[in-house]
Amino acid sequence: MRLLVVEDEPALADALKTGLTRRGYTVDVSRDGLEGENLARMNPYDALVLDVMLPRRDGFTICKNLREAGVVTPVLFLTAKGEVADKVAGLDGGGDDYLAKPFDFDELAARLRSLMRRPALTMESVLSLDGLQVDPASQKVSVDGEVLALTLREYGLLEYLLRNKGTVVSRDDLLEHVWDRFFDSFSNVVDVHMKNLRKKLPKAYAERIATVWGKGIDHSTSWAFGGSRCCST
Repeated sequence: MRLLVVEDEPALADALKTGLTRRGYTVDVSRDGLEGENLARMNPYDALVLDVMLPRRDGFTICKNLREAGVVTPVLFLTAKGEVADKVAGLDGGGDDYLAKPFDFDELAARLRSLMRRPALTMESVLSLDGLQVDPASQKVSVDGEVLALTLREYGLLEYLLRNKGTVVSRDDLLEHVWDRFFDSFSNVVDVHMKNLRKKLPKAYAERIATVWGKGIDHSTSWAFGGSRCCST
């Protein structure tokens, strides 16, 4: 899952990126309000973490503008402005949750998981397909009770494919949700990690990730997962 953190304090921004990355998320960071709003408009993030007091555009205005533009990505305000009036303003302005600084990182992670369980994002607490189970809270993957050792990228691909089984998913979708905004979109990074993921899955599940040719706008390689198509091009 891909997050955008908009936080102008360098040390905290770096700590958030490091901590959330360790929990299996792909994280983009902006330290400027206007840039953060533009990124949120352009990219399909799974959740936004917004500070309120930001250069050029405050978090409340960012959230209000995004909602007016039809962007429904869950928003968690993370700010030192912890008064009741500030919380009300943030939630009434389209925010989904509010966490005051200083905060506990485990609580932040739990709140993000809760936000992303909204039905529109089909965020089940545990994903499963027959004997395959993926636990987003711990990033643990197991098959018939046996834990598999996956890299963060491999885990991200598997989670995204499971969340979107039955839907055609482009290579760009996978890049946007599993990699950050600095990836090289012309590389074969998806193909390489998909190949590695297949090697680590038991044969019965690896064979369910079938290659599909000629799908997508550019008619490039796709993959189908399970009995229904879940593809990337």
